[in-house]
Amino acid sequence: MRRAYSVETVRAAEAALMKRVPEGALMQRAAAGLAAACGDLLRRNGRVYGSRVLLLVGSGDNGGDALYAGARLVRRGAGVRALLVSPDRAHAGGLAAFLAAGGQVLDGPGEVSGPLDLVVDGITGIGGIGGLREDAVALLRVVTRDRTPVIAVDLPSGVEADTGEVHGEAVTADATVTFGTYKPGLLIDPAAEHAGALRLVDIGLGPELPEPPDLEALQYADVAALLPVPGAESDKYSRGVVGVVAGSERYPGAAVLAVSGALHGGAGAVRYVGSGADAVIARFPETLVHAGPPSKAGRVQAWVIGPGLGDGRWAEEAVADVLGADVPVLVDADGLRLLDPETVRTRTAATVLTPHAGEAAALLGVAREEVEAGRLAAVRELAARYRATVLLKGSTTLVAEARDTPVRVNPTGTGWLATAGSGDVLSGLTGSLLAAGLAPRDAASVGAYLHGLAARHGSDGAPVSAQDVANGIPAAWRDVRAG
Repeated sequence: MRRAYSVETVRAAEAALMKRVPEGALMQRAAAGLAAACGDLLRRNGRVYGSRVLLLVGSGDNGGDALYAGARLVRRGAGVRALLVSPDRAHAGGLAAFLAAGGQVLDGPGEVSGPLDLVVDGITGIGGIGGLREDAVALLRVVTRDRTPVIAVDLPSGVEADTGEVHGEAVTADATVTFGTYKPGLLIDPAAEHAGALRLVDIGLGPELPEPPDLEALQYADVAALLPVPGAESDKYSRGVVGVVAGSERYPGAAVLAVSGALHGGAGAVRYVGSGADAVIARFPETLVHAGPPSKAGRVQAWVIGPGLGDGRWAEEAVADVLGADVPVLVDADGLRLLDPETVRTRTAATVLTPHAGEAAALLGVAREEVEAGRLAAVRELAARYRATVLLKGSTTLVAEARDTPVRVNPTGTGWLATAGSGDVLSGLTGSLLAAGLAPRDAASVGAYLHGLAARHGSDGAPVSAQDVANGIPAAWRDVRAG
């Protein structure tokens, strides 16, 4: 599992560790890891010896890391030059080591000449707030005009470590070498888009980091451990029955897609209630259908309601009926517009809300742009306000609970999931995992993970339809279990 910690926690952990190790040891460990990563990239594109490297050096410890790493690269035969953003505030020890190794300090951007093989971004560190200053922006544009590969030190300069927000100009790196632990901004868009490939360098911080982390991202082994597996004595009812209320005359396909996701999600059976029964049975004859209302359809262990439901009286009554059940309920799409907030807040059984940014903005009463710019704050606020588990869909899908547990970020998403109906599949899949017995946060996290992985399997770099995603769930499931 990838774990991320806030700047405050990281600094406290570093301070504790520095009391137990020789002075400067942490910076040397970081510089060694950074130099190794730079060397790996240079070798992939040619070789380290004779390569041309430019360091962009700010006034903080990240600048020191860059200078010490630059000194190591010089000793390996690279030609390394440095541009000091604030020459009078450069890290003294790092600068001395860099010059002693034979590195060269340039007077300004005008002295940058000839092609470069690598730019190292050490302008700002994890404490940077707001976008880059104008002088740093001008500097960056000069040195990256030829699309030279960029490695960021700990965090791309200009992005916010704790929130993933980007206010103004920021470095867009091909790779980021981060130290000790991940920071939330490396995993959450829009900042994550600037980070490129991530490389974590162990500097010995682990024992000093508290439990729980601020953010976590599941990996294969974590998901495999959560997948429901039937036993020898299992039957379709003991494995869980998920109820799906979806579709309308205008959107009959939503019913089919939600049921498709549910059938692939691990529960033993699917009950469908709604106007799309004929379409559902034609595609999935194993589905148990009922005319409604949902409370009369038979026993279920979880409900999914909302995809393509419309906004008529029947839809309103169905939402109220389902929210009155004493089992976990997942609410998506049209159901989010029709729910009564107080009913959600006072439910005794779990509620999972799965909005995209626009729906989240409507639930919070803010502009969509505010949600997209501050996804972490938005998902936390939604979970707290509605006392629910919230899966905020988007370029990085986040899962938060009302109680104080780490927010989870899904690492498997792909831009190809931005297609009509893919959210309906996710709702059915996640609802089925709820019915199979997973806790709400686990069901939402595993559902998002499998959904993204299924899209990657189905797409393979090409456009993918929602039904392709649903059909790809078994392959994703097998892939995860195989490790």
